[in-house]
Amino acid sequence: MKDSRPDVYDYVARFKSKYPLTIGWRFRKNASIVEKHLNEDEYVVYAFIAQKNNNPFNIFGSAVVALTNERILIGRKRVVFGYFLDSITPDLFNDLKILGGIIWGKVVIDTVKELVILSDISNNALPEIYSKISDYMMKMKQKYYSDRETQ
Repeated sequence: MKDSRPDVYDYVARFKSKYPLTIGWRFRKNASIVEKHLNEDEYVVYAFIAQKNNNPFNIFGSAVVALTNERILIGRKRVVFGYFLDSITPDLFNDLKILGGIIWGKVVIDTVKELVILSDISNNALPEIYSKISDYMMKMKQKYYSDRETQ
């Protein structure tokens, strides 16, 4: 079933062509980190690029953010060797904040443990990202809590 779906890079390429002002590099490498960590029956429903930092002058923290049918994954390939992967499950999600600037904006995902700040995103992309993440997390939380009640 996973093979018939678009891969992470396809989602990211679509996002970048739709919102070219979003700053991001090495999409294919970052997308491969997310793909490597997908579970057997897990698939991507939406993906975008951003910088995973709070510094508007640091444009070297490019990441691929993927919403899957189980969680949110944030993958970043290091330049020389290694990578970073963050996973946000529905039970850890608290809140979502969108901050629009002159050209770029930020998405702040508040989790139980930390604030995940995604920056240098085109202002035009912010409404789409907000609706995708908020709808996604509401559905995932409902599913998560209904699954817990049936156990």
